[in-house]
Amino acid sequence: MSEVRISAEPRTEFGKGGARRTRRAGKVPAVLYGHGEAPRHISLPARELAAAIRRGGLTQVFDIAISDGTSMLALPKAIQRDPIRDTFDHVDLLVVRRGELVTVDVPVVLVGTAAPDTMVMHEQQRLSVTADATKLPDHLDASIEGLTPGAHVTAGQVRLPEGTELAADPDLVIAVVTGSPTAADLAGETAETVEDAPVAEAETAGV
Repeated sequence: MSEVRISAEPRTEFGKGGARRTRRAGKVPAVLYGHGEAPRHISLPARELAAAIRRGGLTQVFDIAISDGTSMLALPKAIQRDPIRDTFDHVDLLVVRRGELVTVDVPVVLVGTAAPDTMVMHEQQRLSVTADATKLPDHLDASIEGLTPGAHVTAGQVRLPEGTELAADPDLVIAVVTGSPTAADLAGETAETVEDAPVAEAETAGV
């Protein structure tokens, strides 16, 4: 995945009030840390940050250019979101170096089509892998092509890009294929539901 260059400014205001003022200015409060360096409090342009993370998720590498003249590579480590506004409230960024191996959770996408009359249950949405910090995949493909009821896909069966190693249990189940319920099955379930339904007691009017 390509790096995204993003500008940043040192942040001198802290606490809830300072964070609110930062967000009102169209920026996101953030903290840079890692490699034994003291945490650096910065602010990032909200629109550019959101666009990059929506494309690359937590595997997006940022080339952060701070206004004091320093520059460093970093990965999003944790993101606090506003669930109502769908905006970022705060971001923790982990400093990384070129050639450094890091372990991250990458989204798993199911590709292909299972056999007719089947249902596919996606058991694991993300998979832990280790790779060069600047060459992390944005997703992994898990094939379900032609799979029949009873089949499953494990982490060890997921195809990994060159230079990427599996960090999860290879026996971890990613997806399970089952048979689709037939019309008869659904009719039987409905009949059982009706039969098992409690019968309301009749009310007797007093004489």
